[in-house]
Amino acid sequence: MIGRMLVTVLVLAAIAAPPAVAKVEARAETGPGTSGTVSTVKAGSAGSAGNAGNAGNAGNAGNASTVKAGAAGTGAAPVRCNPGRGTTSIGESWAQRRLSLPEVWELTKGAGVTVAVVDSGVDTTHPQLRRTRSIDLTATGARDCLGHGTAVAGIIAAAEMKGVPFTGVAPQARLISIKQTSDGTGDVGRLALAIVRAAELGADVINVSVEARDHADLRDAVTYALAMDAVVVAAAGNVQKEDGTPGPAYPAAYEGVLSVGAAGPDGARADSSNAVTPVSVLAPGRNVTSTWAGRAYRENLEGTSFAAPYVAGVVALVRARHPGLDNVRVRRRVELTANGGSGAGTGAGMVNPLLAVSAILPSEQVALAPRQAAPLPENAVRPAPPEDSRAISISLWVALGSLAVGVLVTVAGVAVPMGRRRGWRPGSAENQT
Repeated sequence: MIGRMLVTVLVLAAIAAPPAVAKVEARAETGPGTSGTVSTVKAGSAGSAGNAGNAGNAGNAGNASTVKAGAAGTGAAPVRCNPGRGTTSIGESWAQRRLSLPEVWELTKGAGVTVAVVDSGVDTTHPQLRRTRSIDLTATGARDCLGHGTAVAGIIAAAEMKGVPFTGVAPQARLISIKQTSDGTGDVGRLALAIVRAAELGADVINVSVEARDHADLRDAVTYALAMDAVVVAAAGNVQKEDGTPGPAYPAAYEGVLSVGAAGPDGARADSSNAVTPVSVLAPGRNVTSTWAGRAYRENLEGTSFAAPYVAGVVALVRARHPGLDNVRVRRRVELTANGGSGAGTGAGMVNPLLAVSAILPSEQVALAPRQAAPLPENAVRPAPPEDSRAISISLWVALGSLAVGVLVTVAGVAVPMGRRRGWRPGSAENQT
């Protein structure tokens, strides 16, 4: 316990310390016509007025109530809340059919697993997302003003609802919404704090549909979450024509993170999916359907932002079905059971929920085999008594003597009657001539 507290303090101290000024581009692509926009996340001084991730001090940096939003909460213009209009009429998602989710749900629906959604908040008034717990790190309220976080949360764990052809991958998993942006802009320190906060709350899975550049605070936060046995799932990022040559996206590119690229209905990598980021697996990321802010739905969502939550949902199913696996073996199971990739940016290929949940992996069975029982003590079994050679010898001679007597009796019993029939009499010396 003391060691864990020390790690927490060190990580939070690093995050709360004044970092060098850096720009971190974060994108949440939601496809044509949607409200997800390219945003710039700035990591400034921890004490600057514009730093929305100001944590006050290292001792309470992980406490959401002590996190102040500089730009959003110190006299700045109020955040415009316009997630865009959704629809109430949707059809069955191709992704749900492709992943054979009804077959997986016969084995598990993710009950008992907690998934943290580090994003723009979640509309908890949506009938399929009412079980979501909300934490706001922006001081703007828990409302989702982008719609992005609501869509991500719905893909992961939207509850089953009669008459609605859309359900989350793990409909019985618990959701925690940790709001780290309110208008598409934010702070890398606040993003890092959100990941740490998710780990401290005991999240089994942390979904980060955000792409950023490498930063020490973000790296430390991911390291801490992995040390707390959380599976961190992150979007591999989207290619933007105006960006020129794309670079790796973080936190997806960090070691130990389950990085997700986007695929279309044919299973091939979408052209918009960043192939420079190391990709673990692919998941549906084109023409995706999900929940939307305003108690609505959205179709034609596009990008790795919406591929990542499919994998986060699968991880929740695996953790529910195999509670004894740590985060390393859960990530390995998801990768080994994927359908197989081909080409850059495809990783192990399209995620396969049914195999991820049900496959028997020999190496995993060896790793999980119970310890062998301790050997029995030397006196547990009495040794056999030594052979008595003298007794054996006497018994053998007695047996042979009995056999000889028996033979003689048998011969006599045959010979004497035959002799009498032939007039044979025992002779004597006087009768001999």
